[in-house]
Amino acid sequence: MIQHSVIFSMKENIDTARLKQFFKAAVELTNIPGVINFKSWKQVSKKNAFQYGLSMEFTTHEQYQQYNHHPTHLAFINEQWIPCVADFLEIDYEPIAADFF
Repeated sequence: MIQHSVIFSMKENIDTARLKQFFKAAVELTNIPGVINFKSWKQVSKKNAFQYGLSMEFTTHEQYQQYNHHPTHLAFINEQWIPCVADFLEIDYEPIAADFF
């Protein structure tokens, strides 16, 4: 299992209509095979400057790699992410095995 998360801030010129368009387009990522538990997030803590987040899970590394190269994901990056996002942090988690402890 891989938990893929991106935490980000929008560029200053992004208005409410464009923000809604961005998140509507993000939901389309759920049509990519292997994407499960997709969520959109709004930051509520003042502990950092990031404003929003997207998260999803993949059962296998192969599904995650296929997602990264999928045309829908690449279109989202080019048409939504690059024009709108000012700064981001990407985190990809994998569960720690029980026998690790």
